Amino acid sequence: MSDNKPVIVLVRPQLGENIGKAARAMLNFGLTEMRLVSPRDGWPNPSAGPAAAGADVVLERAQVFANLAEAVADCAHVYATTVRKRGVTKPVLTPEEACHDVHGQTGRSAFVFGPERSGLETDDVALARAIITVPINPEFGSLNLAQAVILCAYEWSKGADLVQPTVEDLLPPAPQDELEGMIAQFEALLEPRGYFRPPSRAAATRRTLRNMLTKPGWNHLEVRTMRGVLSALERRIEAESPEEG
Repeated sequence: MSDNKPVIVLVRPQLGENIGKAARAMLNFGLTEMRLVSPRDGWPNPSAGPAAAGADVVLERAQVFANLAEAVADCAHVYATTVRKRGVTKPVLTPEEACHDVHGQTGRSAFVFGPERSGLETDDVALARAIITVPINPEFGSLNLAQAVILCAYEWSKGADLVQPTVEDLLPPAPQDELEGMIAQFEALLEPRGYFRPPSRAAATRRTLRNMLTKPGWNHLEVRTMRGVLSALERRIEAESPEEG
């Protein structure tokens, strides 16, 4: 797998909260290098930390540049993210296509994002080698900054060696004899209470009950739990029944 992590470049970001949210999006998918081009409210920004929700390492390492050319000077592959082509003739890629290229290329890569209100200017896009865009509702093309960052970060992560969230180990299916014991317990509880009447339907009713109880693929713990429920009901019924004298 490629370890060529792209740089995330935010051009003239307006709100510290949005910078923090972008950092949070980055770190969720293993990206840590953020570069800021002329942030409107300066840097560092006290509003960024709370919005980052723990992604402090990204904010602490963030670098500030006076212009985009300086911010991407060491990057061989620069991708401008925009929903509009801005009249510039460039290859147009989806985030998935761009990230596939990043994993297969040598040299540093940068994903460039514009200001929240207006997006990248034509001169910003002109610095890029390619444009990243996504199919979007033509009547409402309005992704916020963190959403745009997370689209690219996620697609990059699909080709990286990130650890998958822990999945709870599934217990093996219960052996047949445990299922038979549970079914027998059901029948013993239901039989004296007339559940299998009339006699002409008893076999079919038992068969339906068996099919229902074997369908879920019970594991050992589930069978034990259900039998515990049945035992509790049995004890309650016996306690409430009048004593024979």
